[in-house]
Amino acid sequence: MDFNSMNSKLKKFAGEASTVFNRAVQFTEEKLGTAEKTELDAHFENLMVRSEKTKLWTEQIKRSTEALIQPNPNQRMEDFLYEKLDKRKKDRMTQYEVLGNHMVDAGNDFGPGTSYGNALVKCGQAEIQIGNAEREFMTSSINNFLSPLHNFLEGDMKTILKEKKILETKRLDLDAAKSRLRKAKTTTAQQQAEADLRSAQSEFDRQAEITKILLEGINSTHAHHLRCLNDFIEAQTKFFAQCQQYMTDLQRQLGSYNVNSSSGSSAGGGSVSMGGAASGVAGFSNSSGPLRPSAPPSIEVTAPSPFIEKKQARVLYDYDAADSSELSLLADELIMVYKVQGLDPDWLMAERGSQRGKVPVTYLEVLE
Repeated sequence: MDFNSMNSKLKKFAGEASTVFNRAVQFTEEKLGTAEKTELDAHFENLMVRSEKTKLWTEQIKRSTEALIQPNPNQRMEDFLYEKLDKRKKDRMTQYEVLGNHMVDAGNDFGPGTSYGNALVKCGQAEIQIGNAEREFMTSSINNFLSPLHNFLEGDMKTILKEKKILETKRLDLDAAKSRLRKAKTTTAQQQAEADLRSAQSEFDRQAEITKILLEGINSTHAHHLRCLNDFIEAQTKFFAQCQQYMTDLQRQLGSYNVNSSSGSSAGGGSVSMGGAASGVAGFSNSSGPLRPSAPPSIEVTAPSPFIEKKQARVLYDYDAADSSELSLLADELIMVYKVQGLDPDWLMAERGSQRGKVPVTYLEVLE
């Protein structure tokens, strides 16, 4: 390295050091109240305050939304690390899906042909549907709401903060130049101070204009975030509507599982009523099955004689019992049926485990 190059670098370093020193002196004197400070106009100050509020509340809303979507703080941290490492996040089941899978497994283990087992399967399937809907809501919220907030904080907001910091240094340079001009004693010193002041004023004005343009861009940011907020609420509304629909459908399916065991027991076992409240509509069942036959004369539900021939039957449609003498049915389950003397030919006696009751023939496919 030649002498001229080294000398040039030393002068540059000395100039930068002098600038930093002047800024430090100006900042200290301002804090002590012994130096004047250039104030920005009211409009500019309002823009600055609004940008700070925007940053603060965007960060708060982003954190709260992340906690809503992923309540587990450990998993949020794990997702954050995967994001920082630019790796794909783990695919996790939602809690609804976990519960739903356990219910389905339990129902299949107990037997889908039993009332409890079938109910567990139906509940589990509904929970899984809600889990899938929740997953869609989470994906939509991340893409259409959280990502824009994150991009603003990591992009535009960081640029604004950087330019505001530069503006503050330019303001310190300007006020330091004003101070040097006031303290100049000789004509030469005054001329140099005036030249420094003009240069500092020019740089400050230029930086103020750049910063102001960026701050005014917060208007378009708010408009964009409003659209994102509408997308978030729309996704949330859709999710809640799906949950309501799934639960309503499930409640309707479970209407036939209001079990009321009789207090007494006989040789034939306790009778069981599985009729839903909606089963009282004259002539029809709750499901899409055939017309409900007219009720047969009342007959005591007792254990069948060992000499009565029983046959296996497959249930074609869901059937809700009208009273305690009937047996509710679930489509596709297998039951045992047999004829009883004095019972209307449109009806058969049926058994499901310890449960007995008469059922309409039109709801059955008797297997040979």
